Amino acid sequence: MRLHRFHILLISFIIFVSSCDLQPTDVAFSGIASPTPFQPFTETELDSPYTGAAPTPLNLPTFTPLPPTPTERVILPEVMPAGVNVPAFTLPKDLNPLTGLPPSDPALMERRPLAIKVANYPRYNRPQYGLTLADNIYEYYIEGGLTRFIAVFYGNNSEWVGPVRSGRYFDEHIQRMYHAYLVFKFADPRVESHLETTSDVAPFLVVPTIGSCPPFKLMPDRDVEAYNNSYFNTLLWEDCVLKNGLENERQMIRNGFFSEMTPISELQGTRMHTYYSADSYNYWDYDSETKQYIRYQELSDNRNGKPESYDVLIDAVTGDAVHAANVVFMLVHHNFSNTFDEEDEVYQIDLTDSGEAYVFRDGVGIPARWIRTNKDQPVLLTTVGGAPIYLRPGITFYEVLGAASYVDQEAGEWNFHHSTP
Repeated sequence: MRLHRFHILLISFIIFVSSCDLQPTDVAFSGIASPTPFQPFTETELDSPYTGAAPTPLNLPTFTPLPPTPTERVILPEVMPAGVNVPAFTLPKDLNPLTGLPPSDPALMERRPLAIKVANYPRYNRPQYGLTLADNIYEYYIEGGLTRFIAVFYGNNSEWVGPVRSGRYFDEHIQRMYHAYLVFKFADPRVESHLETTSDVAPFLVVPTIGSCPPFKLMPDRDVEAYNNSYFNTLLWEDCVLKNGLENERQMIRNGFFSEMTPISELQGTRMHTYYSADSYNYWDYDSETKQYIRYQELSDNRNGKPESYDVLIDAVTGDAVHAANVVFMLVHHNFSNTFDEEDEVYQIDLTDSGEAYVFRDGVGIPARWIRTNKDQPVLLTTVGGAPIYLRPGITFYEVLGAASYVDQEAGEWNFHHSTP
């Protein structure tokens, strides 16, 4: 088995930087504070149980990119760094730019997307609602060894999404990339103040309040703390938009690169484990019949020699296993603005410029890099040599890891170990 330490690509880029009127209802949210303060923890708890021996370099095999497919020709709205040769084309307008598939309703393409925070912990929050109806989903580290999702809805609606939880600094990147309304359940005062005072972000923040607009709801059959029992109805959101005269025009979002052709790669990718901590770990298992990766989530911590335990993660709305046509691992700098933030694990996750990545689709793995030189457009994925990577049409799930993370792999099975400064 070969162990590989990720190195951030040292590339020189030229970067061109370039409230609702509410009606009362029977459920009040304004008095429910988010009881998820950033909790410091000890060095012992910070130690990862997955650290290994000193890594040795991995010689990456060659990858043959897919040829472009005939489509409309447009100019990409960003300046690419030297060595990245991206053909100027996009998908036909009747396809969802985030999935390469037709939307469930063409009218959905005429709106802003919704980026909704979804809890993964405590474990009693599972099964979550709506994850199989999102187009793109990001998982990232929050604090205390735990992770959270932010799910982007554009080509589908979901009657309920959640449980909706608090915001983080990282969410601003997703809000900007997709020109989305950011739906979250309040935030730490540092985060909330930043979002509310950022002029081009503040008009598109959606949080619970008294009334049925925005359409948050408690699930009456869930006997859990109120802060873990808040769900968002995307079907009713349009009514709130119209009622309050909110801006909701179609946005200029760069189309992705999609193809059903299986890429050629010397690396197999049939199972990918992600170890964020002893409390938070999962794996994706490739199903060759459906050409989808199925998500398996941990059932308990594995401290003190306890074996790992998993079960399929289910979507409570559809009853389906959480799945993805593409799973992308991105290595991103995690840092702190000051000592106070470091003590509380208030991370700044810098999803700008570029970094190392791995893309998995159709049972193969592709060494890659992510590029974001335009803060208002989605991440571009290319090979190490700069050719665009074509994703399989469907859901793409992004695992966001620290830049100091590492991976070991053998015979198609990968183990990604999250590590931050």
